[in-house]
Amino acid sequence: MNTAVVTFPGSNCDRDMMVAIAEVFGKQPVQVWHRDTALPDRVDFIALPGGFSYGDYLRSGAMAANSPIMREVKAAAARGVPVLGGCNGFQVLAEAGLLPGALMRNAGQRFVCRDAQLKVENTQTRFTAGYAAGETITIPVAHHDGNYFADEATLDALEGDDRVVFRYAHATNGSRRDIAGIVNESGTVLGMMPHPERAIEAAHGGTDGRRLFESLARSLAEAA
Repeated sequence: MNTAVVTFPGSNCDRDMMVAIAEVFGKQPVQVWHRDTALPDRVDFIALPGGFSYGDYLRSGAMAANSPIMREVKAAAARGVPVLGGCNGFQVLAEAGLLPGALMRNAGQRFVCRDAQLKVENTQTRFTAGYAAGETITIPVAHHDGNYFADEATLDALEGDDRVVFRYAHATNGSRRDIAGIVNESGTVLGMMPHPERAIEAAHGGTDGRRLFESLARSLAEAA
């Protein structure tokens, strides 16, 4: 399987994401620069990592959403290629219009860096099939602009279509309805503020993020 990790100026979790993907998929992902205009041939999975793309100027993820490579990411997503955006990657996906809503400054105006307990709300996606419905997992968060916001109609639509994938078990940043992660209508684009790539090995404090990558790897293998 061919995978790619996009690096923007200010990304700082791209290496973490690449290590996690290589560990689970058994093959090193291709690192793609934001100014590139093409993705690897026959790419099977794309990840947008955490960090502070473009220094979070204007709005977190807004400038990265207009990078040249994002045209190809959008085209790949339209073809059904799975895309994961973690933390800053979620912000980029929202700013690019691949997911609804926006990520705003945390309640209390503080940077949040700690383990977060998440409730798994939807196990019917390619990313979450390895979890149990209603299960509580632990994934680290590290963000200043992780407060998910959308209007009531959008929130109701997300809930009604089972597109809320992860929810904070305890209030952490002011996110509407405690939303921590959502998917697009086809379930192939996932944005989440927590960092699953930081919960891959027991030595790092937990392995609950590993099942996300394993779920996707199995799904891709079955579809091949």
